[in-house]
Amino acid sequence: MAKILIIEDEKDIRNLLAKTLELEGYQVKTAEKVADGWKKISTEEFNLVLSDVRLPDGSGVELCRKIKLQFPHLEVICMTAFGNIQDGVQAMKNGAFDYLVKGDDNEKLIPSIAKALEKSELVRRISHLEQRLQQQVGFDTILGDSEKIQQAISLAKKVAGTETTVLLTGESGTGKEVFANAIHDASQRKNQPFIAINCSAFGKDLLESELFGYKTGAFTGATKDKKGILEEAHKGTVFLDEIGELAGDLQAKLLRVLETGRFIKVGDTKETQVDIRIVAATNRTLEEEVAHGNFREDLFYRLAVFQITLPSLDSRKADIPILANYFAKTFAQKEGLRDIQLSESYTEALKAHRWKGNIRELRNVIERSVILLEGNTLTVDLLPVQFLNEKSSFYPTSWSLKEVEKTHIEKALAHTGGNKTKTSDLLGIGLTTLYRKLEEYHISPEN
Repeated sequence: MAKILIIEDEKDIRNLLAKTLELEGYQVKTAEKVADGWKKISTEEFNLVLSDVRLPDGSGVELCRKIKLQFPHLEVICMTAFGNIQDGVQAMKNGAFDYLVKGDDNEKLIPSIAKALEKSELVRRISHLEQRLQQQVGFDTILGDSEKIQQAISLAKKVAGTETTVLLTGESGTGKEVFANAIHDASQRKNQPFIAINCSAFGKDLLESELFGYKTGAFTGATKDKKGILEEAHKGTVFLDEIGELAGDLQAKLLRVLETGRFIKVGDTKETQVDIRIVAATNRTLEEEVAHGNFREDLFYRLAVFQITLPSLDSRKADIPILANYFAKTFAQKEGLRDIQLSESYTEALKAHRWKGNIRELRNVIERSVILLEGNTLTVDLLPVQFLNEKSSFYPTSWSLKEVEKTHIEKALAHTGGNKTKTSDLLGIGLTTLYRKLEEYHISPEN
């Protein structure tokens, strides 16, 4: 529901306008003076301001300029009982959507308000789309050829075009938010908001305020009305990560949203209606949480209409080289590096590691390696110390002298930045010998 502020010093006109707009289905607040109006604009969220030009403590035309400077997406319509060309021109220069004369333009008021609100909504949507265009979303961003990840992608693609609630399960760091984003991007709601929130990142009271919003005065510090995430995501998708952390009373409120699309803000008495799709995620086994009385059974079944389990990185190790190369190139670009490579021993070390943190941990390890890199090849000496303490070999086949020599040459080349002359001096061998070994081991460093 659009929210409109009327700034008008004449009580009868102010009340008549408020009643008219409320009958049109708008939520209306009023103010008598510029100062009162500005205070409300600064503490509450509005879609439109309808302001008289001549007010007891200032000019509505000048107020319009101030509003557009600080709140450029907030539309303003100026009204006056004494229309003149100079005021009208200045109002439009200051960013007013329209300039209307009371009495003469009464029949234009409601259509003008409707058009101003359409513009406000369009600007909001364009801003949202620009933000999403800057992000990498979609199923093309999910990397991996293994059977398990491809099965998960196939299921997600099938459910994306529906309105069905989705529950993503799996270990922490397996890419649940990436999947949620891809599902939204492939849905009919893709041009609408996608808002994610981690339910474990907030205390119970703060999470309730973030999800459902609140009214002014609902608690100490609530100085303005606030829309919650569910309302901000109207017509779009809400991703609730770590849903298993949700407190019992919030579970009940969320269940009502899933069943009716309605909820009550903190400190409010009226229900708010929303049209949203929920994608939830958890690293817990919710069936066990239900059995232990920690999670509502009815909410679980509402969430788990379509459940997708994302595989751990350890169960899809064949995908590690693909992911590692992608992360390496991504971070290399940020560092201004080109033609970055992963040595065979480095890749094998990654494959041998036990990835408790899954893709998130892999990403962090690659980022660290790129930061420490001096040449253009990632080698095992750039890995965290825990890799060195693991029993698994860093070498592709065995501890043979040939494999050790190959790895040692790769390290030396990385240390010299690929300079073959310096590398041969460092290794204590002739340049011809180095070239022969580079060819023998299929090592192709950049000079």
